[in-house]
Amino acid sequence: MRLMENDQGLIGPVNIGNPGEFTIKALAEIVLRLIPESKSRLVFRPLPSDDPTQRKPDIALAREKLGWEPHVGLEDGLNRTIAYFRQVL
Repeated sequence: MRLMENDQGLIGPVNIGNPGEFTIKALAEIVLRLIPESKSRLVFRPLPSDDPTQRKPDIALAREKLGWEPHVGLEDGLNRTIAYFRQVL
């Protein structure tokens, strides 16, 4: 909303996300820990040749121009998401 309604003429793109870097494996391990009843298991496959080696958004522009930065940590956000889906499913 801030990007769409900004009065600075900023049209993007603007990275948003959490700049805390973690691996997909670490993310999957957290999800499995938070959902102990899950029957899901980790499966390892070769990475695609064009797979990025780093997934860490640079949110400097969002901070500077929009006054935006994330306020919810990864695990808290996952807990909220899991609770939501448990409620609606």
